[in-house]
Amino acid sequence: MALDFEELLRFVDTVLTGNDGDHFTTLGIRPEYVERHRVGMSMPYSEALIGDPDTGVIHGGAVTALLDTCCGFAAATALDDLAMTPTIDLRIDYMRAATPGLTVYADAEVYRVSESVIFARAVAHHGDPEHAIAAAVGNFFRMELEMFTDMRRDFRAAQALKMSHVKGGE
Repeated sequence: MALDFEELLRFVDTVLTGNDGDHFTTLGIRPEYVERHRVGMSMPYSEALIGDPDTGVIHGGAVTALLDTCCGFAAATALDDLAMTPTIDLRIDYMRAATPGLTVYADAEVYRVSESVIFARAVAHHGDPEHAIAAAVGNFFRMELEMFTDMRRDFRAAQALKMSHVKGGE
């Protein structure tokens, strides 16, 4: 089966927005685009993310979470069907502080796929990847697709129910 990128985008959006109060909703991470071996995400500036109250700079952990999430979902684009790709290892190089008040964007790409590991890298920036805030390189576990059969079934059933409500005018 070939991966449906529209379905993956809906899945990413559901993971990022589906649970009020979890770290994704606290961080405000949103998908910008999903395509084969590439994902873009954004994280708007928020006072809840400030790591240094004197300067208003967001905490580096928020940037790390954005880069990890973006790389992980980029890794998922290398699969043949909807599934998760847990982080094995992640390295972050911080180049400068994020500018207070500005949205942070991340662009991730898969650069190698092996039998059990997917390799991805990403850059966090304010709109210009050449002026990076941080860069990441990560390895993501390529698990057997059969491990996610229940997840796919449940997600697809929920999506079908959601679409039936939309078509029914609810």
